Amino acid sequence: MAALSGKIIQNAFLAQHRPQARHSTRYPSDFCALDTRSVHSFQERRLRLAGTSAKWLNTISTAWISSSKQAYISCNAAQGSSVVSSSAKVDFLKLQNGSDIRGVAVGGVEGEPVNLTEPVTEAIASAFAAWLLNKKKADGWRRLRISVGHDSRISAHKLQDAVTLGITTAGHDVLQFGLASTPAMFNSTLTEDEINHLPVDGAIMITASHLPYNRNGLKFFTSAGGLNKADIKDILERASRIYEDSSHGSTQELEQASKGEVSNVDYMSIYASDLVKAVRKSAGNKEKPLEGLHIVVDAGNGAGGFFVVIPLLPYLHYLFLSNAPFLVLELMLFLDQDKVLKPLGAITTGSQFLEPDGMFPNHIPNPEDKTAMKAITQAVADNKADLGIIFDTDVDRSAAVDSSGRELNRNRLIALMSAIVLEEVFVRLVLCSICLSVAHLFYDKGGKHHRFKRGYKNVIDEAIRLNTIGEESHLAMETSGHGALKENHWLDDGAYLMVKLLNKLAAARILNPNVGSKVLTDLVEGLEEASVTVEIRLKIDQNHADLKGGSFRDYGEAVLKHLENSISKDEHLCKAPKNYEGVRVSGYGGWFLLRLSLHDPVLPLNIEAPSKDDAIKLGLAVLTAVSEFPALDITALNKFLQQ
Repeated sequence: MAALSGKIIQNAFLAQHRPQARHSTRYPSDFCALDTRSVHSFQERRLRLAGTSAKWLNTISTAWISSSKQAYISCNAAQGSSVVSSSAKVDFLKLQNGSDIRGVAVGGVEGEPVNLTEPVTEAIASAFAAWLLNKKKADGWRRLRISVGHDSRISAHKLQDAVTLGITTAGHDVLQFGLASTPAMFNSTLTEDEINHLPVDGAIMITASHLPYNRNGLKFFTSAGGLNKADIKDILERASRIYEDSSHGSTQELEQASKGEVSNVDYMSIYASDLVKAVRKSAGNKEKPLEGLHIVVDAGNGAGGFFVVIPLLPYLHYLFLSNAPFLVLELMLFLDQDKVLKPLGAITTGSQFLEPDGMFPNHIPNPEDKTAMKAITQAVADNKADLGIIFDTDVDRSAAVDSSGRELNRNRLIALMSAIVLEEVFVRLVLCSICLSVAHLFYDKGGKHHRFKRGYKNVIDEAIRLNTIGEESHLAMETSGHGALKENHWLDDGAYLMVKLLNKLAAARILNPNVGSKVLTDLVEGLEEASVTVEIRLKIDQNHADLKGGSFRDYGEAVLKHLENSISKDEHLCKAPKNYEGVRVSGYGGWFLLRLSLHDPVLPLNIEAPSKDDAIKLGLAVLTAVSEFPALDITALNKFLQQ
């Protein structure tokens, strides 16, 4: 039967694709780099991680079609990823990006050398296992279980293998989830499922969010949530030592020790099932509470396609080339099944870019991106849909579009989520530093607004802190689309945010089966929105003589201090009495915030104003102050003022 199904699929593939390049798989480590395995000890050891069937299952669950040009990039990426030998000096701390790790994993982009290599990634994974073991404070050494998942990036598979090797070489077990979302990885530390070896002790997500195809990174979770900046620094320092020891042959004892085991788990089906249960529960356990609603999803070729269905077609090419027909039936059962919306009764025709593609050929998978929002808005209009949903690459952010084409992102999404939560419980709302325009709506609905510095981890940590001192908080959001709820373990989960919207729709349809997305937009009626919202990045030239050998941070702080002094002399402007970062100023019916980036020589300037004229007045106030700093590139600000 399996062989017959395999034959049918092969014929279907041949009928549609005819001759294709044999190297058009997305994952070069299984085709392009086969000849190099014998000469790289890293690749040799990789083959001992799991049995053949486990390897094939994982490979199939994460492979997808690419064009010849994309395959060429992928093959070069595989062959060039280990150019930096394990004896080369690596500055691990430069890989830190706040509470994440990010680097360049694929070569070919001028000025961006590969620094997140397989040996580096292996060392980081080993360091996380050591950190986690210490965190668990186990009596003596014990074996840990760590889940590993990734988004759709072309470097995902090789980094997954490196992470797996780093953990198993240290003697711990790995659960490979394959293509997964960031929120699902955290949930795997909480899910009780003995059959699938859950919960795990820790989780690693391989992702770089919406960054370009050549980037990648790592996010880490325990049952307490995502790691903080201090934890990441600790792990990177450990990784640096492991990497150095490895280059001097000091890990020989670890190589001879018993290695951990690798299991493959279809965790996304478990995670999706929980989302379905949540919507059904909100609708009084009705089996299909969204029946008749037309909802289109734009996954941006990231990991969010599961919200509709994981399509089979993109995998046919790999199945044919792999010559593994015995896996076809099992694969069909895994892939060709409805995940979230269809089981709830929704119509999903017109959903787009569901297939994973790490080159992101259609648009940047980012709810803040205008092109991305235009794409989902157009899909809603073309299909006369009731609602549109869009996710970023790893599904920790999301946005929506109503039936009239009104975007529910940024301030509107914050206002909508706040209104939904305020219907359930009286809360203090914790928001980022640039979303003051929604505060009045919160007050009208009985909530409290607590402004804090931007950065999703910052607002989440602040919400948790407020709860510990008796100030009840249930929602933490920022305008980028990150949003976390107390009821969901303070996890910034884009899929869960959309489930909250679906819950509202499902509950409303019990009373009126004909209700559509207007029930959502009615909740934010009267929201005061700025006509002009802009972010301008002012770069600091670190080679400029005006820095006089100093750091860009010192220079940036000097710019902010000078701006603060200048503002105090302008009667039309008023500095915020309490601010957590940079200089925030109100005036001309709007406001601006100039702050210093955490890691880059950049001063981002955010402006919100009721009109272009008012925005220009605010911009001119900034320009007057910062023009005295020649190392600051004000080209972008001048361009905005001259439009």
